[in-house]
Amino acid sequence: MTQTTLTLNDGRKMPQLGFGLWQVPAGITEETVVSGLRAGYRLVDGAAIYGNEEGQGAGVRASGLPRDAVFVTTKIWNSEQGYDKALRAAEASLTRLGLPFVDLLLIHWPTPARDLYLETWKALIAAREAGLCRSIGVSNFQEPQLERIIGETGVVPVLNQVEINPRLQQPALRAFHERRGIVTQSWTPLGQGRSFAAPAVVAAARRAGKSPAQVILRWHLQIGASVIPRSTRAEGLAENLDLFDFALSAEEMAAIAALDEGQRCGPDPANFNMG
Repeated sequence: MTQTTLTLNDGRKMPQLGFGLWQVPAGITEETVVSGLRAGYRLVDGAAIYGNEEGQGAGVRASGLPRDAVFVTTKIWNSEQGYDKALRAAEASLTRLGLPFVDLLLIHWPTPARDLYLETWKALIAAREAGLCRSIGVSNFQEPQLERIIGETGVVPVLNQVEINPRLQQPALRAFHERRGIVTQSWTPLGQGRSFAAPAVVAAARRAGKSPAQVILRWHLQIGASVIPRSTRAEGLAENLDLFDFALSAEEMAAIAALDEGQRCGPDPANFNMG
């Protein structure tokens, strides 16, 4: 296995493939993180709202790997937006994680109805300058919100974590990211299995001797996205990591591109304001 890396716009490098901790029960988070890191992952994506930051940090510490060998992400939740609250939330995340810094700190949702994401972005800039995090980015932001925070601060997020899967490919947003030097990171990358039986995916899986999930994850890598699938099973973690001994052809990539229907599994960021 040859894990690939992406270079962020601040010069830091990040593993392209990681695993996420959304909906991983707190009681098994530590062992899940240890299993993932021992299997070969080096990126662990978490968030304050997931309720398992303690296990995320404990797993990183228990893995036996040097701190600099693991790329740790967490996120500021909606209720903690605003300059002062976001800084306090970043400090609280580090306390729960038991780590001196995170590699990447994200604003979890823009929650445009609150109109606090710009002040929150300024807090992330301050958190980076204070050494609480090494890189800063956003999640679920759309082009107008990205333009605003960049225009107001001059600081371009290194990454925008958004819902991407074969049924929701967001090509316009991805093109904007590419122009601005922002990494696209895919959440719900398998689209809840909605494309597993698609002829394009089935044919590619049969040809490559891989599962439909592996074909879809390989598609994410080949469009240049970072991808963070979730599994709590050692077998699932290993399968999701086994993506580097095959490639999809241009024809297979085009056939998967044709599956785009603009259908979301998750909330619409334009009106999501929970928390």
